[in-house]
Amino acid sequence: MNRQTLATLNALRRARQAAILVTDLSGGPDRLIVEGDAVEGAFGDAIAAAFRSGKSSAVEIDGQNLFLNVHLPPPHIVVIGAVHISQVLAQMAGIAGFDLRIIDPRTAFATPERFEGIDLAADWPVDVLRERPLDAYTALVAVTHDPKIDDFPIAEALRVGCFYVGALGSRKTHASRLERLKREGLTEADLARIHAPIGLPIGASSPAEIAVAILAEIIGALRGRDVLSPKGDRA
Repeated sequence: MNRQTLATLNALRRARQAAILVTDLSGGPDRLIVEGDAVEGAFGDAIAAAFRSGKSSAVEIDGQNLFLNVHLPPPHIVVIGAVHISQVLAQMAGIAGFDLRIIDPRTAFATPERFEGIDLAADWPVDVLRERPLDAYTALVAVTHDPKIDDFPIAEALRVGCFYVGALGSRKTHASRLERLKREGLTEADLARIHAPIGLPIGASSPAEIAVAILAEIIGALRGRDVLSPKGDRA
């Protein structure tokens, strides 16, 4: 890897952008592909699969032996709401390989005793996210049922392109939420990205079951996301 490629790769890491370093095993030049680049054909299929899986591997494309060295930012889960579901989800997320933090301004809920060892902010999302913003490798989970707390981070997650945005609530609650978000300038396409009711439809009822459904849906969104742009475009 030459010095310029290394510098670019390090800059992408700092910006939490995914990239693949393609090495021609026959000795040709390296190529750096950033998630969102336009790549076509069998090579594009291999690149997309590598971005989604996060696993480096050797592939043969059109007679070329290539090594795809995948560099993905660690995926984050940001939970809005220090509730029972959040307690279970926090335990499961680490096992599944996700960093997780919880934000809730309600100090009666957001206590170290209830979330021992968890990255917890007992403050308003608008203030916390100004210091530690969301990005495309973040999943946003809103579970407070309180528009004053949930609406801002949901809107922000849609604007920055979080790979998953989920919100707890009934269909009636979600319909009211959509009307409020429309008034904030979100489009129909933006709003269609919200997973609500949150979680895979497995009939979950307890906090633990709901946490399982949410985490499974997050994993599905991460592994099934769009990773390449159509020809001529850049995401």
